Amino acid sequence: MDYVLIIHAVQDYSAWKKVFDAAAAIRKEAGERSYQVLRYQADANKIVHFSQWVSIAQARQFFESPRLVEIRKQAGVEAPEFIYLQALEAGVL
Repeated sequence: MDYVLIIHAVQDYSAWKKVFDAAAAIRKEAGERSYQVLRYQADANKIVHFSQWVSIAQARQFFESPRLVEIRKQAGVEAPEFIYLQALEAGVL
């Protein structure tokens, strides 16, 4: 399984969330299979988006596309950090 971890600040969480939700169909079409949105306890506008993708190649193509650059601007995203990950092991304790 391939995953993407994105950490970024947003200007306003509610505004960001509306844009994020509106982009669900294009994220799915691009290869996102599941996601979690988390926020820092000490900073409500610092967001973590953790998602599973069909492939890292598809995720990179999507996140680096001019379309997504524009969507991030509309959503008020500041300085996103993208971390591309491949699963090695998972378990439940």
